[in-house]
Amino acid sequence: MVIASLFKALCLSSCSSPLQVVRPSGKKVFNVRRYGAKSDGKTDNANAFTNVWKSACARSGSSKIYVPKGTFYLGGVEFIGPCKNQIEFVIDGTLLAPSNPRDIKQDTWINFRYINNLYISGTGTLDGQGKQSWPLNDCHKNTNCPKLAMNRWDNITQQQNGTLNFFSVHHFNITGVTVTAPGDSPNTDGIKFGFCSNIRISNTNIGTGDDCIAILSGTINMDISNVKCGPGHGISVGSLGKNKGEKDVNG
Repeated sequence: MVIASLFKALCLSSCSSPLQVVRPSGKKVFNVRRYGAKSDGKTDNANAFTNVWKSACARSGSSKIYVPKGTFYLGGVEFIGPCKNQIEFVIDGTLLAPSNPRDIKQDTWINFRYINNLYISGTGTLDGQGKQSWPLNDCHKNTNCPKLAMNRWDNITQQQNGTLNFFSVHHFNITGVTVTAPGDSPNTDGIKFGFCSNIRISNTNIGTGDDCIAILSGTINMDISNVKCGPGHGISVGSLGKNKGEKDVNG
């Protein structure tokens, strides 16, 4: 997935005004290299990235985490709030997943959780190396199939930015993103939403082997414009109706 102005600033869930870009001022910059991250494409930088996040998250003033050009291998990482400030996360390099999905020791590869005021941007790439994992996705016939990791964003408000799985995320924009997977890749939803609200997706290109955008239970108030889908199944509402307690999709 190519990041290019991934998410423009989001309004807090209590805001009633239209979304607008809020650029943090007076930010302290946290360069991942200064925390020991190596761009050799093979050193696992999960601890370095986690330590950068903890420092930026704990700071009272606005923070900017910067990933410079280069290939940074990540075996799996979580960025967890709440934080004390607004965080800008700029990715100009490549974040590289393990080629063997079993080397990701969690359900998600990159996970953002419980964060307000998150801004993600940059010219970089999130390379999930999915080609190595797709042959293992045979759950339709194998009950012991491995659970493959994805990127997940949980309980986040005011952020920007399958490939991307959003759950309980509110008031956010996604713009200028490119998601790329071949048409024969299995179950590679581009962007998936559940129990989310007030979402804007624009100026984005999504090519997958499944839904380009999947709108699931409890998602309300979504605006999609200038999005190119293909290959893939297009923009879908569902799956719905399978589980008890599902909520309507509205707006």
